Amino acid sequence: MQYWLVKSEPDAFSWAQQVENGIEPWTGVRNHLAKRHLKEMRKGDLAFFYHSNIGREIVGIVKVAREAYPDPSAESGDWVCVDMQAVKPLKTPVTLAAIKADPRFHDLALLKYSRLSVAPVGAEHWAMLCEMGGVK
Repeated sequence: MQYWLVKSEPDAFSWAQQVENGIEPWTGVRNHLAKRHLKEMRKGDLAFFYHSNIGREIVGIVKVAREAYPDPSAESGDWVCVDMQAVKPLKTPVTLAAIKADPRFHDLALLKYSRLSVAPVGAEHWAMLCEMGGVK
């Protein structure tokens, strides 16, 4: 099992839309490192759903329902997407401010590579963030 964090701007695609849609292609990734992370995802891997720009907080958990395939939204290039399925919301959203304030997260990819839209999360960080969000 691998863990991830995926970002979405809530005014473009929100957690509520993910829940309503159930399974949704995670399209539009146009960064080569983020693309590599999408290709590394395996069916059943879990990811935090993070609202970027507005809110700046982890609001839910999704799982990979389908592994990487060509991104139908790409007009050109070798871009991929995965299908994500809503699992559950966090009882308490975990804000970026709370994560930055906790020294245990100094090496979290969300902080080190703040513009990256798809990033790995280590198992230890995953457990701590789940605890902060009130989920198991």
